[in-house]
Amino acid sequence: MTRLLLIDDEERFARALAVSLRARGYDVEVASTGEAGLEAAARLHPDATVLDLGLPGMSGLDVLRKLREWSTAPVIVLSARHEETTKVQALDIGADDYVTKPFGMDELLARLRAALRRGAATGPDSVVTTDHFTIDTAATRVTIDGGDVHLTKTEWKLLEVLVKNRGKLVSQRRLLHEVWGPGYDDETEYLRVYMAALRRKLEPEPSRPRYLRTETGMGYRFDA
Repeated sequence: MTRLLLIDDEERFARALAVSLRARGYDVEVASTGEAGLEAAARLHPDATVLDLGLPGMSGLDVLRKLREWSTAPVIVLSARHEETTKVQALDIGADDYVTKPFGMDELLARLRAALRRGAATGPDSVVTTDHFTIDTAATRVTIDGGDVHLTKTEWKLLEVLVKNRGKLVSQRRLLHEVWGPGYDDETEYLRVYMAALRRKLEPEPSRPRYLRTETGMGYRFDA
């Protein structure tokens, strides 16, 4: 049985969510503070954690930082709709995904399943094959129907970061930092230009991207 840790201080909400998750076969432990959540995480070593960012006392971001000091298990953060800056911070610290309150149970379950699949992998495969192209990160090569696709050095670096985090939302700030460097954290126009170029080269319908997905104001996601 998959073990989940839910850290949320809203008692009625946490209780209802735990009941719903247990009904779907998950083993759920609930903690109402950041400190209690960290203690439970150290004791249980959960397969995944669902973490509310708006905790009293120790903030959700601080809890996430502490978890990432020793745990690589998936973390999905919950946040209020107006906390966009905080969500970006959480992604930069190491959250695997986020869900905005209020949310549908089906959405949370889908994101949870995807995070658990990624967490179960021993590491990213060097070859990723889609219905339209193949990426070999070890060989630094992209092919379509057996023919090489020419990518610039920057296009490749951007694609490589997304592929190595496939299925996971990568924040704009993190992409800019990893591809261009720490002095480019606010140059979001660079991302728009280079993502458009990658889509023209790889997507079957660049105007309706299937693989290189945008989450407006947040970042990008590679779905294979």
